[in-house]
Amino acid sequence: MGLTSDAQSHHKTHKFFLICNYILLGAASSCIFLTQSLRLFPSAVGALLILLHAITIGGAISGCNAVSAGSNKWYAAHMTAAVLTAIFHGSVSVLIFTTTSNFLTALKSYVREDDAAVILKMAGGLCVLMFCLEWLVLTLAFFLRYYSFVEGGRARGKVSAEDTMMRTMPFHV
Repeated sequence: MGLTSDAQSHHKTHKFFLICNYILLGAASSCIFLTQSLRLFPSAVGALLILLHAITIGGAISGCNAVSAGSNKWYAAHMTAAVLTAIFHGSVSVLIFTTTSNFLTALKSYVREDDAAVILKMAGGLCVLMFCLEWLVLTLAFFLRYYSFVEGGRARGKVSAEDTMMRTMPFHV
């Protein structure tokens, strides 16, 4: 007894979504360790950078919960966290790659500038990866939500009055 093509695509999308979230978790935790190696705790900018990666981890966890639980609360939390962290990761990566020395000055790192620039650029590369993964995860979450909505309607066999009206009434311009 095999799965239908819709169920197979839903299953594959679900697996790909989880894999992307796991990669996002790994990249965010790696970025936390990289920024920790710069010894940033005395600066507010360093603490905000670490907080951004912690929120990314929380968003990825809520994404995994949203798919497994199927609740609107987890889905909304995931979408909100993903959009905000994606925007901030893109901004941070642009700052890192365009003004590395100024960014290091704002971070007040105790590491030698040459070494700190290399570490910061590795963190910037991870920020670019997380930016791309966040938008991929958002797209996959949308598809998963759509699949669950469509399958939920099919499983219940319900057709709303609005759907019936749209089928019977011609479109007017």
